[in-house]
Amino acid sequence: MTSAQAYRTPLPSRDVRTPRIDRRRQYARRARMSDLLVTLLWASGAAAVALYLASGGMNAWNSPAGVITGLGIIAGLIGSDFVLVMLVLAARVPVIDRTIGHDRAVATHRRLGKPALYLLLGHGALLLIGYGMSTGINPISEIGPMLALPDMPLAFVGTGLFIVVVVTSLVAVRRKFSYEGWHLVHLLSYFAVIFALPHQFSDSGMLAVSTWQRVYWIALYVLALVAIVFHRFLKPIISTFRHRITVVGTETISPGVVSIHLRGENLRQLGSEGGQFLIWRFWTGKTWYHSHPISLSAMPSDSRARITVRELGAGSSRISAIPAGTPVSIEGPYGIFSDVARTAPRLAIVAAGIGVTPVRALLENARIVPGEATILLRAGNTDETYLWDELGEIAAAKGATLFKSIGHRSRGRCGWLAEKDARRGVTLQSIFPKLMQSDLYLCGPSSWLAAVEAEARALGIPEHQIHAERFDW
Repeated sequence: MTSAQAYRTPLPSRDVRTPRIDRRRQYARRARMSDLLVTLLWASGAAAVALYLASGGMNAWNSPAGVITGLGIIAGLIGSDFVLVMLVLAARVPVIDRTIGHDRAVATHRRLGKPALYLLLGHGALLLIGYGMSTGINPISEIGPMLALPDMPLAFVGTGLFIVVVVTSLVAVRRKFSYEGWHLVHLLSYFAVIFALPHQFSDSGMLAVSTWQRVYWIALYVLALVAIVFHRFLKPIISTFRHRITVVGTETISPGVVSIHLRGENLRQLGSEGGQFLIWRFWTGKTWYHSHPISLSAMPSDSRARITVRELGAGSSRISAIPAGTPVSIEGPYGIFSDVARTAPRLAIVAAGIGVTPVRALLENARIVPGEATILLRAGNTDETYLWDELGEIAAAKGATLFKSIGHRSRGRCGWLAEKDARRGVTLQSIFPKLMQSDLYLCGPSSWLAAVEAEARALGIPEHQIHAERFDW
């Protein structure tokens, strides 16, 4: 028996019948939770403004200077609220992750970055103008007296740190950083909040003792702090010591692609779904400082797990040669690129390159009946057919239809297919004739995946039926 066979999970026989699940009801529950989270997001900002106005905030709006100052205060309140929401979205809170998914939470986190920054900059600018108008001093000259106020120098430092975080998060800038370098800079957002916090409570008495505003903001900060400390720091430490994962060995799947076999304790209790990923840290002298978001390439047993990695940079190339016995720390599992995100009665899967790794675990764990699932695997050449033999076995055991497309990408309308298949008139709809009644799971390189998504949307498939897993950060 080869090492690969030793780690394969036993597959069901073709005559096993899996009870059908009410996908619409499953989706409706998630949609309600998603709507509730969005409502809470906007309600938090509205509550901050409402409390300010209810506590007499508009009493000072009796002059142009008072109006501008009041608008500056509102901008600061909403901006601060957005920053706290961003931190909670990035804290990997399970209820958020299970409802909208890690990728969507991070995308929302990024989208809030610019509005939050503009609001905080507007907060400072409007206050300078308002104070300057009320005292007859040039707004620029007002900076000196403002810095003399309690805790204001820290607030200026916090704003500067937040500017650095937002600028480095822009796609064009982020690509110039390694993941670890970018992540280190991004940790400055915590210090930005810490530095900006004191002035909110000391300046002008707006959040004075015994006011509802003060209670609200303290509760908001405590909620964000608890979410971050527990889910980003304490929970991963607990999980690491609980499961005690170490490397058993590595297995070369193809040139530049390696499966890392792992041993641990009670690994099924991780609660991972097929298609989810964990963040792995391998504790050797050359790899301890680099964390890796990698999907499981097979469902774990109580004591064994497996991930499959393609060498795409210095970090992944180092872990591909990791020695046996190396201790591993983990965060997760994360994401809803799994069976729990299903909304439709049928399942359509398209995967390319190393994107087959979460798909292999997804299909293994999926609760499907024969004839329900169709899979298309895409590779540029035969060297890129990673784990295809295992996927074939799972598809056969579960009664799923499997197609393969190997060759250079087409330059035509179906630019995500092999050129020879595109010339034959193969399309997304011809491969998946019941696409409109299917959940479409896509996994692969970003540019390739975007081409598949574009064709799917052009066919009119509803957005909630498209589930994509990209290989970028």
